[in-house]
Amino acid sequence: MKKIIFCGGGSAGHVIPNIAIIEQLKSFDIAYIGTGGIEKSICAANGVRFLSCPAVKLVRGKVFCNLALPFKLLKSVREAGKILDAEKPDLLFCKGGFVSVPAALAAKKRKIPVITHESDVSPGLANKFIASRCKEVLTTFPSTAKKFKRGVYTGSPMREDLFNRDRQAAKAQFGLDDRPTVIVFGGGSGSKIINENIRKLVPTLCRKINILHICGKGNKVTSTVQGYYQIEFINDMGAIYACADGAVARCGSNSANELIALKIPTLFIPLENKASRGDQVENAKYFSSLGVCRILRESELTPASLQASILALLNDRKLKAALALCQVKCGNDNIKKEVLRTIRQQS
Repeated sequence: MKKIIFCGGGSAGHVIPNIAIIEQLKSFDIAYIGTGGIEKSICAANGVRFLSCPAVKLVRGKVFCNLALPFKLLKSVREAGKILDAEKPDLLFCKGGFVSVPAALAAKKRKIPVITHESDVSPGLANKFIASRCKEVLTTFPSTAKKFKRGVYTGSPMREDLFNRDRQAAKAQFGLDDRPTVIVFGGGSGSKIINENIRKLVPTLCRKINILHICGKGNKVTSTVQGYYQIEFINDMGAIYACADGAVARCGSNSANELIALKIPTLFIPLENKASRGDQVENAKYFSSLGVCRILRESELTPASLQASILALLNDRKLKAALALCQVKCGNDNIKKEVLRTIRQQS
């Protein structure tokens, strides 16, 4: 049986897309290289064999924190090499993030073919670094593929259980009535600024609509407002999406592509601070150029601007028409095709 090792981590945004691809490759022996971070727990929850390897992360804007990085990286590459020597995979599939770097370097040294996938419009640092060592760099956005010598546009990986869900069953699951429902979420751990602003609007907005709010672990508050429903965290985002007549969200590539592919009118509030490289802003601008979303910049976010933007979103017929015609869709088949082609070339 052919063997594929996946890697990528540091956030759920690297791991969940890998799981979506793994679900398409059940005829292969699959394992996952990562650290003890979120990737380990997600792999365990999905029955994926996990191989632990240390990895080092560049700290943006802090030179002294990075002085020892080259030495730590060499150690990580040696550890990744030991795993690859023991496993002898036919392919290493990376999803970016600092976890991918030592594994990709070790694989290249052993002549193990490497494919990586870039989620964002602007390539991340890890994928920029390992791109020359990869057979292909698969991309979510068409323009991104042109930035790599061996770039291939495939679209974004998405889990199959996001699609074709029963709307009425999903609404019953959360106790929602027949009014329009807006889902609100700010990434895996929630967004403090989005949480604070949406909660100031709940008493007014919930007179006419439901708000289904994924607020992040430990961020739930006491509320008696009818039509306001809070969830700290949920694995089954397909059920959340099935309820949605509109959405308020950050613009991480994975969730953004899911929302657009599912034709959910969305107000993006992209993350933009010193800890971000601006990727979410670029993702949002791309979708805005297609006319399939609205954007509210974080610097302009107030309860008043958020309320006006949500109401405009729900009544935007032009946006809904553009969404209906939009060609953004799940990239699983394209990604699987490239994986199988690369493995065949090695036989």
